[in-house]
Amino acid sequence: MMEMKKIALGSQGLIVPAIGLGCMGMTGFEAGNMYGKADESEAIATIHRSFELGGNFLDTADLYGPLKNEQLIAKAIAGNRNKYIIATKFGWEIDDNDKVTWAINGRKEYVKKAVERSLKNLNTDYIDLYYMHRLDKTTPIEETVEAMSDLVKEGKIGYIGLSEVSSETVTRAHAVHPVTAVQSEYSLFERTVEERGVLQTLTDLGIGFVAYSPLGRGFLSGQIRSIDDLPEDDFRRAIPRFQEAHFYKNIELVKAIETLAGEKNVTSSQLALAWIMSRGIVPIPGTKRRKYLEQNIEAASVQLSEVDLQNLDKIVPLGTDTGKPYDEFSMGLID
Repeated sequence: MMEMKKIALGSQGLIVPAIGLGCMGMTGFEAGNMYGKADESEAIATIHRSFELGGNFLDTADLYGPLKNEQLIAKAIAGNRNKYIIATKFGWEIDDNDKVTWAINGRKEYVKKAVERSLKNLNTDYIDLYYMHRLDKTTPIEETVEAMSDLVKEGKIGYIGLSEVSSETVTRAHAVHPVTAVQSEYSLFERTVEERGVLQTLTDLGIGFVAYSPLGRGFLSGQIRSIDDLPEDDFRRAIPRFQEAHFYKNIELVKAIETLAGEKNVTSSQLALAWIMSRGIVPIPGTKRRKYLEQNIEAASVQLSEVDLQNLDKIVPLGTDTGKPYDEFSMGLID
């Protein structure tokens, strides 16, 4: 395994590589086509290549598939479990027939049930970082975190995480059991957590931050130039960010970012990831192909000067409206 810069994620003792690997796209999705067709052997090869390059921090969830993603990871890491840092999530309720009910369940008994299922699917006896995927607005956060705290005491999980939560929720959760990490969408195109003061709260409490969709759902890769570049059944077509009102404005922003990247001899993706890492945040770009994985990991060695950061800030200042990252239903599930 090569050396990649490592950082402390939060202040509870978890050390991770500067960049993780989002595995969601590696398996099909019951809810429709997320990011193109799945190819299991290439996905496993991508996980192994990531490991060779020092990227042993994998991000999954019971929702992805559902369950199939965790099972794929179990295959990829077989025989080497202790060399990987596995993060998975629970919260979207999955019934006994492995179907997603689309309710969010943070009740104590469900947390216990979900972790046993994830342990089985990952073929492991512990999960390094266990996230609550979305806040159950009908269950006090204290009850959910207390159940997660029990799992830490039982050795079933190492560290506790939350996803897409407000400052108030994080503060309440942290009072029950130290939270190690919060994961939310974050990129040059999506800085709501900064605008709402969540990042400041995490800094104050010594909690790490993990950024999913760090390439703005593929926008910042520069590979999307027209809406027709997305397959007919691609879920991004339903997202405001990819609809006409925002699409062409966003393409102009990407072009400006590409110009800056070209001057530094890097890709726009690498520049966007380096910007996140310059803030002490761990991005987890999702990919299922070795080619893109290698490019993403190279971003960990891109150095940005103060001037680079200022230039990026001029292109996409805080508060730039690039369009909402989800449809209305999903936006309503964010705390």
